[in-house]
Amino acid sequence: MFVKRSNSAPAGFFACEAAGLQWLSNADGGVPCARVLAHDETRLTLERLEAAAPTRPAAHEFGRRLARTHDAGADAFGAPPLGWAGPGYFGPLQQPLPMSYSTTDRWGRFYADERLAPMTERAARQLDAPTRNAIDAVMARCDDGEFDDDDPPARLHGDLWSGNVMWTPAVRCSSTLRPTAVIARRTSRCWPCLVVRTSTR
Repeated sequence: MFVKRSNSAPAGFFACEAAGLQWLSNADGGVPCARVLAHDETRLTLERLEAAAPTRPAAHEFGRRLARTHDAGADAFGAPPLGWAGPGYFGPLQQPLPMSYSTTDRWGRFYADERLAPMTERAARQLDAPTRNAIDAVMARCDDGEFDDDDPPARLHGDLWSGNVMWTPAVRCSSTLRPTAVIARRTSRCWPCLVVRTSTR
């Protein structure tokens, strides 16, 4: 077993993560996630993963599965994991930050209002005037729809990068560690981390 613990986690933190893992796993043909064995207010217990060396075929298979996860989508940008009605979180386990689940039919408005604006306000005291003006300009362009296109909402895993990929010998993919499930554009790099695993055969 793999257990994540935090006695100071906000209410619903691990339940939200468990819901996100299940929701991501439900994507038909996508990247299944580490099985949730149990969760309560202070811990999340997952299946333990066996590490293995990556291979080129495994990477290709992972990419194909990841595309299917994205294609699973949802009804709107910003939608929570299916069945989850509580708040969302992102950031490190030691200091999680709130993340809203508020739906809209436009990616630009969602990204400006629900992602950029809250983080800008949190960082306001550290931002000088030119930086704040630059961020405000980007938010205005997002809200005006300048970056919107016809791509539908994609089911995302959070911040997926090579340091969050765990390769295993099993002929499937899995994820552990901070998988904040979100709905956004498939080209978005959204917060927090997801460790995934895939076949090395």
